[in-house]
Amino acid sequence: MAEKVSQQEINEILWRACDTFRGTLDPAQYKDYILVMLFVKYMSDLAKDKQAEYSERYKGDKQRIERALARERFVMPKESDFDFLYSKREKSNIGELINIGLERIEDANKTKLENVFRNIDFNSEPNLGETKDRNRRLINLLNDFNNPKLDLRPSRIGNQDVIGNAYEYLIGHFAANAGKKGGEFYTPAEVATLLARLLKPKDGDKICDPACGSGSLLIRTGREVKSGNYALFGQESNGSTWALCRMNMFLHAMDNARIERCDTLTSPRLVEENKLMRFNVVVANPPFSLDKWGHEDAAHDRYNRFWRGLPPKSKADYAFISHMIETTLEDEGRVGVVVPHGVLFRGGSEGKIRQKLIEDNLLKAVIGLPENLFFGTGIPTAILVFDRAKKTKDVLFIDASREYKDDKTQNRLREEDIAKIIETFEAFKTIDKYSYRAKQDEIIENDFNLNIPRYVDTFVKEPEIDIKAVQKEIEGLEEELVATRKKMAGYLKELGYN
Repeated sequence: MAEKVSQQEINEILWRACDTFRGTLDPAQYKDYILVMLFVKYMSDLAKDKQAEYSERYKGDKQRIERALARERFVMPKESDFDFLYSKREKSNIGELINIGLERIEDANKTKLENVFRNIDFNSEPNLGETKDRNRRLINLLNDFNNPKLDLRPSRIGNQDVIGNAYEYLIGHFAANAGKKGGEFYTPAEVATLLARLLKPKDGDKICDPACGSGSLLIRTGREVKSGNYALFGQESNGSTWALCRMNMFLHAMDNARIERCDTLTSPRLVEENKLMRFNVVVANPPFSLDKWGHEDAAHDRYNRFWRGLPPKSKADYAFISHMIETTLEDEGRVGVVVPHGVLFRGGSEGKIRQKLIEDNLLKAVIGLPENLFFGTGIPTAILVFDRAKKTKDVLFIDASREYKDDKTQNRLREEDIAKIIETFEAFKTIDKYSYRAKQDEIIENDFNLNIPRYVDTFVKEPEIDIKAVQKEIEGLEEELVATRKKMAGYLKELGYN
């Protein structure tokens, strides 16, 4: 039996494959070509494994084999699989052939993959250049993925999560190198882990991310349910990112996740009987202070999501928060959302919404995070946790902004930082210089301002200076300087310089 390939080997091969596009496209664009080809390669290799399994089981009976393959979670048409495309790599219309192959995959798997590949064009002249250059790049791409070590059959790679992890690895790298655009489709793994552990989804929970990007946060939250008994739902407005999310779910064997392409604030599609669907857990890292989000229609929102107040036209933060809270189940729903610090203290309509949320006793915790955690922005952020099942009117404030790893261009939360936040949140108590359990009356006294320094005193008193001791030290240093100058003068005289 062939030696199993490691996660690191797969990651390195895939990262080298990106060289085909570096310098031609920015990572926010070429990620689609790499990730789609990875999807095709894995599904082709998975189909090979199933073909071999059923051939052995049914002793070569083609009819029974084809029937069994048709019942699998995924159908790979022969003219779409990687080996077929690789065999056509020298064709002058190879880009067109890949596009046709992708269309056939969609058609054969309509309920799961319809429209997933419609935003990616392997025959694009604007992206990939004129025919000669385009074909050269596509040949290089196919050659990279034909690496013998990149054998992605489950019988070879073992744990199916290896391929899902590779996909996540690539998305993370693309986000890190895509500048501001990176934050649009990826939440750093450490922040996603923190959010998932704060919300503690349970067996049987329905989990939703209304701004799901490539789906990494949603997947990590689901994985907190160790029994595997949970349902995932997401909404994403960007077509390319929505496609990444659908593929990401599939590669993590979460085929049944319902991921809708829509604008969450203006036309949500997670709806049942003309009402918003309700979830046990709602989690998101929405775009910060999004402008032109649909304010003009929000006053007449058919789902009445903004009854606590209308967020300002230029900042959608409280529009997302309002939507998330309105989509949680009564008496048990939990919400975790990443926000810029302005959400904690800005006045006007935002201040009124914030006041109403506190008076309704929905806010459970405010957790300040370090700056420069997210791709594309260096601003400090916070996590707000809302809980419809709160047992107390108190709110816990945690200042975790000073504990992190400085990882060159980006800061990261370490496992010990995450563990400390979780432990403090679960204990729900005051810890000197780190957290404060505030009474609702204290927050009212602060005019519903949630700015963390108002509650968590991180001031460290400087030690008192002994002026007499310092003066004595200075006098001693001056005496030493006089003595040193005398010695230097003597040496210079001996050398004839004086």
